Amino acid sequence: MKRGPLAGIRVLELAGIGPCPFAAMLLGDLGAEVVRVDRISAVSQAGLGDADFTNRGKRSIGIDLKHPEGREAVLKLVEQSDVLLEGFRPGVTERLGIGPDVCLSRKRLVYGRMTGWGQEGSLSGSAGHDIGYIAVTGVLHAIGRSGGPPQVPMNLLGDFAGGSMYLVTGVLAALLEANVSGRGQTVDAAIVDGTAHISTFIHGLAAQGKWIDERGVNELDTGTPWYDVYETGDGKHVAVGPMEPQFYTEFVRLLGLADEDLPDQHDREGWPVLRARYQEAFKTRTRDEWAKVFLPGDSCVAPVLSLQEAVEHPYSTEREVFVEHAGHRQPAPAPRFSRTKPGLLRPPAQAGAHTMEILGEIGIEDPGKILDSGAFAQR
Repeated sequence: MKRGPLAGIRVLELAGIGPCPFAAMLLGDLGAEVVRVDRISAVSQAGLGDADFTNRGKRSIGIDLKHPEGREAVLKLVEQSDVLLEGFRPGVTERLGIGPDVCLSRKRLVYGRMTGWGQEGSLSGSAGHDIGYIAVTGVLHAIGRSGGPPQVPMNLLGDFAGGSMYLVTGVLAALLEANVSGRGQTVDAAIVDGTAHISTFIHGLAAQGKWIDERGVNELDTGTPWYDVYETGDGKHVAVGPMEPQFYTEFVRLLGLADEDLPDQHDREGWPVLRARYQEAFKTRTRDEWAKVFLPGDSCVAPVLSLQEAVEHPYSTEREVFVEHAGHRQPAPAPRFSRTKPGLLRPPAQAGAHTMEILGEIGIEDPGKILDSGAFAQR
């Protein structure tokens, strides 16, 4: 049975939305055992079932966190866990009686907290979503074409890159430190912090005078003709990014423009001419025809695929970027390991599907009675 490098680590997830469930999924993909605590209301509602991929690899118990017996069950689960993940507003778990101080008094625990604004600060109690968090970090301002409005990168940049990935990084770092100190601690992962941190490279370019604080005028934001997308003859697109001179030379050759008297790659005044010639050339073939011209190779050109096309692309199949599990094709666990290879062990958990099983594991001997109390629910 494949478990991955985190085999033996137990994670308790207090169910929420967005970045926290994804962080728990990632830990589970890497081999951790994840138990998700779902609200009673979630158990009674029809969910996404086996298509909610962020719940893959988990077991679920339905608990009323406001019920005294429910709260005590969570603390018993804490005693069996190495990590707790929660994504509530600051102060919520404290009011429920399952905050960091209480939980760390029960177990050497890594208590991971996921919010948009952070646990402290004048905005920490405010509602929000990905789009607002990346807005105040300056990152949203930087995404888009010159003369146009900021472009929203779905919720991948804030929720998952600036949120989930930093929560997981903090949890793993705290687990390593706990092995040295013998003590647990709280991890305060905020999307504003993570998104700002992701932009460190761009801030560095700006400090060197190599980045203008405007949209669509820089090397990496479609400001240059050789870092952009182009429409092909069939109305689809290719992504072009040959920044280095040797790759640019190969790009021009394969595009069929090597014999033309083109402006130099870095001649800013000549960029409109280059862009126009690229546009004309790419219109002469379909996207897939151009893909065969450029790949494999060193021209740094790739087809822009839809989500479904990406799943079915030959390279995705060759490398198993997507895998078949529980009747669905979905992204495979990442990254990859030479020895402790991860594998998907469970389909996405229905809310409350494992309530009886988990109650037994924490010593509940009369499950019928405990269910009648209203503190728990099973699907």
